[in-house]
Order: sequence, then C-alpha cells, then structure tokens
Amino acid sequence: MSEPREAPQRPPQSQERQPGRESPMRPAPLVIRPGYQGSGKLEGKIALITGGDSGIGRSIAVHFAREGAHVAVVYLEEDRDAQSTKEMVEEEGRRCLLVREDISSESGCQSAVREAMSTFGSIDIVVNNAARQDPQDSLERIDDEQLRRTFDTNIFSYFRTTREALPHMQEGSAIVSITSVTAYRGSPTLLDYSATKGAIVSFTRSLALSLVNRGIRVNAVAPGPIWTPLIPASFPPEKVATFGADTPMKRAGEPCEVAPAVVFLASEDSSYFTGQVLHPNGGDFVCT
Repeated sequence: MSEPREAPQRPPQSQERQPGRESPMRPAPLVIRPGYQGSGKLEGKIALITGGDSGIGRSIAVHFAREGAHVAVVYLEEDRDAQSTKEMVEEEGRRCLLVREDISSESGCQSAVREAMSTFGSIDIVVNNAARQDPQDSLERIDDEQLRRTFDTNIFSYFRTTREALPHMQEGSAIVSITSVTAYRGSPTLLDYSATKGAIVSFTRSLALSLVNRGIRVNAVAPGPIWTPLIPASFPPEKVATFGADTPMKRAGEPCEVAPAVVFLASEDSSYFTGQVLHPNGGDFVCT
C-alpha cells in the first residue's frame, strides 16, 4: 500500500486582487503529473475552457492537449499566466487560442465563442470553470455589487457561454462545469459563492435532461480545497498556510488531481454519464 501523500509546506502568502495569479504562488500548483500518459481520448476535439489561464483551468487545458485536443483558453486579464498555459499546450503539440474576455457580461461570452469558432470552426467540449469568491464574515457584509459580480461570473457566464456554444455543438459533444464541495456542505464565509456552486449542480442536472435527446452529455466536477490562485487571492496569509488541512487527507488537492475527472467526463469513457457530479475532495463524504 502506498503511503499517504504529505502536505507540501506552503508559506503564508496573499495576493491583492481576484482572480489571482499563478506565477507568484509558492509552491507552484501541480499542473500535470510527470507520469500522466495521454491515450488519444480527445484526439482532434476542440475545447473551450473558461478561466483556463491558471489553476484548475490550466490543468484541464494541458491534460486535454495531452489527450489530443486543441483548446481555446478564455481568461480575464492575467496575460502572463495565459501565455504560460499556451506554451504548455503547444509543448503537447496542440493549438491554443488565447481569448482575453470578461465573461461576466453577455457580450464577453458571445465574443469568446465567436473567436473560438473563427479559429477552429467547431466546438466539441465546453468547460465552464471561471469563478471568483469574496469571503465575508456575515450576510450583512455582502452588498448587491458583490452579489452581481459573483453570480455574473460563477453561474450566469455558465448559462451564457453554453447558450452561445450550443448551436455549434453536435451529437457526441460534452459540457463539463466546475462546481464545488461548498455546494453540498455550505460555507459560513462564502455564502454567495456557495449559492452559485449549488446553482451549477441544478444547472447541470437540468441541462443534461434538456440535451439528452440531442446526444450532448452534461456533467460536473465538485472539487474540494484545491491549491489555485483563487486561494491566496481570497484568504489571509495564515489561512492560506493551513489551507486544506481540515480534509480527511489532511491536505489541499492539486489541479492535476481534478483535471483527469474532467478528461473522463469529456471523453467517450463516460458515454453513460449525464447529469452527474464527480467529487475530488480529499474524502469529504458530505457530498452526495
């Protein structure tokens, strides 16, 4: 039996603003395991990934590329991170389109899909991943501006991006959305974020039923605490240093421990899955 993976030492650290940058993080998140072997699961597919410049989105992009897909990476403004992701995808021998758009607006979602179609001519996989979180210690501190910002990014963009992409998707296409463990167990300091993540679960289940007769599968992944730029950009340094220690595995997960679940749901290996949620969360059995 293998030994449990030790939690890496993460010094206290913080970043000034959302959604955070990957380049200053110490240690750097693990994008893909060195021994991960692609097997052509997504050969020739075209994938659109929102929030694909860093964290889980970057890991998904690189895993998809290793499995044979070309990717359009949609990101807000983190040009350095986005360029690094593009280089990683291209090292896998696949094409990567960088789309710098604010998908918290309808026009941003429309532009992102339009640019992907202009470059690749089709979309086979949509990964709704972009997210933000602004912790507050009480409901009274969540004003309408924060509510709009969180819902526009975390759930309205999922509706809008998927709506724009659907006319270009064919039978056999797949939609995968990233929700969160907080959709199932809540969070006293992330009320609005948790609400959007719960909405993603319902969105996934309902859209799966809506599209099943078109042969388009819709699923989701609900990560637990994962070491991404969102963490130092959201929490105080002392909380960052112990992030994930309260899981049964006593550590935070890495992006490379989430992305293979997305590969599975995007590929034919999951041909009998729709409306389902996978839970890479370090052993949190609250999820059902």
